[in-house]
Amino acid sequence: MAKIITLSNGKKVTQKSSRFFIVLIILIVMSYVSVKITGFNFSTLYKRGIRFFDILIDMFPPDIEYLGSIWKPLFDTIKMSLLGSAIGSFCAIPFAILASSNVVHNKTVILIIRLFLSLVRTLPTLIIALIATYMFGLGTMAGTTAIAVFTFAYIGKLLYEQIETVNMGAFEAMESFGATKLQSFMAAIVPQVLPSYIANCLFCFEGNVRYAAILGYVGAGGLGLILNEKIGWREYPSVGMILIVLFIAVVIIETISHYFRKKLT
Repeated sequence: MAKIITLSNGKKVTQKSSRFFIVLIILIVMSYVSVKITGFNFSTLYKRGIRFFDILIDMFPPDIEYLGSIWKPLFDTIKMSLLGSAIGSFCAIPFAILASSNVVHNKTVILIIRLFLSLVRTLPTLIIALIATYMFGLGTMAGTTAIAVFTFAYIGKLLYEQIETVNMGAFEAMESFGATKLQSFMAAIVPQVLPSYIANCLFCFEGNVRYAAILGYVGAGGLGLILNEKIGWREYPSVGMILIVLFIAVVIIETISHYFRKKLT
């Protein structure tokens, strides 16, 4: 219930009552319903949770001798991630422009492009990779395609949201002086969104290196292929070696990417 408070200057203001307890009750009820629906069991988690570490323990010590067989799949994974990220990021640019309401004023075009980007984002990357393996066969081509499609949808959404937040003053001024829409866009909007666009592309590339390691489960090449094989044969020391190499590679890539993103900002 709202309360009326009198300030020191004599002015009266209405203070809304806190809804904390209402929100808390709703969260508790929703949590209870979720536990019932999913069949989550705390006692099972308490009794069997320690078993989560059994396979991790079997991975150590890692099989050092298997290291020589990891380098080529690792480089395939990085190449898939880099090429797929570059293709997807580049292809997202025209779609992001068409989806920006402050640049394109045709609501039908905006709606269609945004629906298309949303549809592509809902497709799991593993499903895209599986479809790509039917199209191109087993190998890194399928993985590159899956990463490119995911990056396209991800960067496309971020980019059109960035374009819609820019200052349109310079863009409108150039159009009023007779510049074309493309010339105005390149001179007035691109400099505003370019640093964020590149930073998002680098961030997406970081994630794609990790995702690419999973795509081998559907035959899309890279580390995932040998990872799936070694897990299937229960050769956990080799799996441990693969994960350690992947971890080091991801840390190095993230460090370099963070350095460049920091420079951009």
